[in-house]
Amino acid sequence: MKSINPYTGELLKEIEEHSENDIDIIINKGENAFQKWKRKSIAERSSLMHKAGEVLRKNKEKYAKTISLEMGKVISESRAEVEKCAWVCEYYAEKSADFLSDKPIDLPKGNKAKVVYDPLGVILAVMPWNFPFWQVFRFAAPNLTAGNTGLLKHASNVPQCALAIEEVFAEAGFPDGVFQTLIIGSQKVEKVIKHPKVKAVTLTGSEKAGQIIASQAGEQIKKTVLELGGSDPFIVLKDADIEAAAKTAAKGRMINFGQSCIAAKRFIIEAPVYDQFISAFKLQIQNYQAGEPLDENAGYACMARPDLAEELYQQVKSSIDQGADVILEGSGPDKGKANFKPYILGNLSPGMPAYSEELFGPVASVFKVKDEQEAIALANDSDFGLGSALWTNDAEKANRLSREIESGAVFINSMVASNPHLPFGGIKKSGYGRELAENGIKEFMNVKTVFMA
Repeated sequence: MKSINPYTGELLKEIEEHSENDIDIIINKGENAFQKWKRKSIAERSSLMHKAGEVLRKNKEKYAKTISLEMGKVISESRAEVEKCAWVCEYYAEKSADFLSDKPIDLPKGNKAKVVYDPLGVILAVMPWNFPFWQVFRFAAPNLTAGNTGLLKHASNVPQCALAIEEVFAEAGFPDGVFQTLIIGSQKVEKVIKHPKVKAVTLTGSEKAGQIIASQAGEQIKKTVLELGGSDPFIVLKDADIEAAAKTAAKGRMINFGQSCIAAKRFIIEAPVYDQFISAFKLQIQNYQAGEPLDENAGYACMARPDLAEELYQQVKSSIDQGADVILEGSGPDKGKANFKPYILGNLSPGMPAYSEELFGPVASVFKVKDEQEAIALANDSDFGLGSALWTNDAEKANRLSREIESGAVFINSMVASNPHLPFGGIKKSGYGRELAENGIKEFMNVKTVFMA
């Protein structure tokens, strides 16, 4: 498996894939580790998770550099990602005992019952490249602390990140087999899902990948959690703080160079403030400076792979060919390269990729609407339902409209972001199940009723 710097095209390292026999050995090791790990107290497991957070902070520069070189994220964002991983480790180290404590239930006639939470076993995590540490830790921190063991099948272009994460848990003192990396291609995932000692699967990835994983797990009657694509609306009403909205909109579109499921992608602006917003938004996007991934001053570097850059450019080109207006002229990649310059597209209509498809990169789709009702209708005119942002200075209106938006989260006067304290996940084709917060730690637990006569 090849680790390639997407900015330069340089081969960083080649890592040997696991064989069929290796896979069986790794899964069995995970099961053997589980039988001991589940019997440790939450206090013991939490102490090790605290240490994992310490390891991340201690080695932040090393891990940040690995992220930037392997998938093209600028170094400032890579450092922030490692810090966020430490945060989620500390969060679950502190909260898990309370989240998983027995819940007593008083029944009529003096009977007693309680709900207890037991870990399921070996959980497979199929993870993407865009946040190569964070996506993994938001799975691993709750599930390992809860007593499950983890198998990571990471994206094929970030194998060094995958092995570095395994290193974090080893250095923190986790027992051998509690967290392991499978260096395999996607064609071997089904074998892992079918293995009787693998109890459940979580996937963060594309809609197509979600369909495949859910189907394969469903045949085995194994639970899945899916966090898939998004085409998040960013709604700006006429009574909003336009300058603040535009600045946040640019950050929401450009963070991780637009390669985020919850990045703001469709900007829906009420007509009276449309021109003002577009002017400010365009200027904010233009203020982002290009540079190398390790450039301390760069706002962006490149996309994660040349094929992804080319795919995005074809979506842009198709939309323009169908009549989309170019509000900010960007540029597609050089042949075989992952470079890209941001676009803003307007005058969009159904059938254009920029209207209905997820644009996974630095391309903004903007829409002018006559009122808030049209804004909500357009926001909901999507197969996706992951996150959304709503900008208005009317608190009553914000609360009312937030209930009408079809998404897993609504952020009012703020950029959509994942946070250990908040449940995270989507509806419609953005997936199902929840990560993070109390909801996330219970997804792969046996919620067991104990009745006492």
